[in-house]
Amino acid sequence: MSEYICMTNDVKLGPNVKLTKFVNLYGCTIGENTKIGPFVEIQKHATIGKNCKISSHTFICEGVTIEDNVFVGHGVTFINDRYPRATTMDGTLQTEADWVCDSTLVKCGASIGSGTTLLCGIIVGENAIVGAGSTVTRDVPPNTIVAGNPARSLKKIA
Repeated sequence: MSEYICMTNDVKLGPNVKLTKFVNLYGCTIGENTKIGPFVEIQKHATIGKNCKISSHTFICEGVTIEDNVFVGHGVTFINDRYPRATTMDGTLQTEADWVCDSTLVKCGASIGSGTTLLCGIIVGENAIVGAGSTVTRDVPPNTIVAGNPARSLKKIA
């Protein structure tokens, strides 16, 4: 491994995974033939399928599952906490025991445009396309193009 890749021993990489410099990987699973761009972080309990492309400056947090053949553009951010707080009610810093991780699923063949933020608890359907700069707050139906803030359905695709 390169000195520019930060990866823990519990990361599972499929065959022919391509990692560029300046990635942080810990406790995640990445499927075969997937390419991870620079300045990407993938956290524990996140799963990336095979034949995916994860572009630079993307953050994939715990609780995210990305199925096969998915494109994720530059600077995409996934969220996994509906009620983020730094501290508990008594003022101490929160620990993992103080919050609930909410999952997100991106189905096969979907494309997520650059600069998109995906809130937790949603499903992006098969072959859906999320336009660049969108904020996804609810499920995206399969074979649908959505865009905007909040993302809204623009068109069904075949």
